[in-house]
Amino acid sequence: MSEDIILQRPSVPELDAILGKKFKVLDDGFIRLVDYMGSDASIVQAARVSYGAGTKQVSEDRGLIRYLMRHYHTTPFEMCELKLHVRVPMDAWRQWIRHRMASVNEYSTRYSIAIDAAQQTAPSEWRYQSADNKQGSAGFMADTDGQYFSNQEKELHKAIRNVYDERLEKGIAREQARKDLPLSTYTEAYWKIDLHNLLHFLALRMDSHAQYEIRAYAEIIGQQIVSKWCPFAWEAFMDYRFNAQNFSEIELKIISMVAAGDHDAAKAMIEDLGLLKYRDGKRLRNRERSELEEKLSLLNLPIPWRD
Repeated sequence: MSEDIILQRPSVPELDAILGKKFKVLDDGFIRLVDYMGSDASIVQAARVSYGAGTKQVSEDRGLIRYLMRHYHTTPFEMCELKLHVRVPMDAWRQWIRHRMASVNEYSTRYSIAIDAAQQTAPSEWRYQSADNKQGSAGFMADTDGQYFSNQEKELHKAIRNVYDERLEKGIAREQARKDLPLSTYTEAYWKIDLHNLLHFLALRMDSHAQYEIRAYAEIIGQQIVSKWCPFAWEAFMDYRFNAQNFSEIELKIISMVAAGDHDAAKAMIEDLGLLKYRDGKRLRNRERSELEEKLSLLNLPIPWRD
């Protein structure tokens, strides 16, 4: 008969020190750490299916976590959980809530009066639509032009809030009075998620291509909370996921050709694959080719078809 083993709940002093602390995001948003479960030691413990404190040497724990991350062994990372209280503009929250592997309880404007706060855009923060990315932005509007839209935004928010408040005063149901509130209105939620799915969230939302507003939240979660909570896992994530590059079989072949100096063969291959086409003497855009070109540049290799 096995003996009982006395276990001690994992505690991370660096995280305990920021429990309840409000990290300001955007103009009126915030992130607050409410609770957490597990630590780097929990990942190691789960991976070894043991009840002890893990290996004796910290370097071995770090090496194991890096191995797990490197080889996509994800379940040990699911043993750690984080619970946050967040205040987010509704348009950013729509993107956030698409990450379904989390437990969520959101502020209800059906039961309660909507939060009297909407995200304001500073004159220097208005962005232009990207010419080659339908869901992205590129470059900022001049402050002098942006001031007009910031003033317009402020007036719009005030007018809509007045309409909403008047509806409530006249007895219109909250569930109906809310329907014209702008997407910039802040909402609040409790959000609980395991480390594996949280890192997937951060990989997407910390990326430079992510919308700025949600990226601001993701960066604080990652840099101010996760990095302190599970530093070995965070280091491995940044090394093997966030700052890493994946190469397809085709990309490896083309990169090998370019590295060997066989530029004509590399160019011929991407033409055969349909990645390099011309119209009226101009190269047509191709996303897959553009991503390959970025990787060649990172490796300090030439791009033969640009010669």
